Amino acid sequence: MDLIIREASFDDAQLLADLTRAAWAGKVAVTSSGHRETAVQVLQHLQQGGGLILLVDGAPVGSVRWLPLDSESDVWDIVRMGILPGHRGRNLSQHLLESVTHVAQEANVRELRLAVHNDQPHLMDLYAAYGFELAPELEYSHANPLEQPPMVMRRVLQDN
Repeated sequence: MDLIIREASFDDAQLLADLTRAAWAGKVAVTSSGHRETAVQVLQHLQQGGGLILLVDGAPVGSVRWLPLDSESDVWDIVRMGILPGHRGRNLSQHLLESVTHVAQEANVRELRLAVHNDQPHLMDLYAAYGFELAPELEYSHANPLEQPPMVMRRVLQDN
């Protein structure tokens, strides 16, 4: 298995939207805005933050994005991580998570945050293995008002 993770460019906006919708189908609550994502929305994310695409044997099978918080540019929210159904169960999302962490460290980001939807508590163990801790005092800045607010986890990369 040849695995490559590359940075997403603006030209990848449609690909990222397609990957997100396909990866989230049947996995994430139907009320999630990720199911209706467009290339225009992805392009806005890429302009504000960034993204990565995971390729296996040359084919795109997963992606992730990040957005700096409006109030703290050295804190990033990890958003829209997903792996296509046919490629799950091979720990591929861990490669995306490690890569985002590496990009953040190189950019002198102080903290990473991510949301765990209430219908996916099993992900908390995965994220905890990568140094994320539950942060009940935080509210998710991109929460969908149609859903119960997700749990926020954080990983401090550097102290002030």
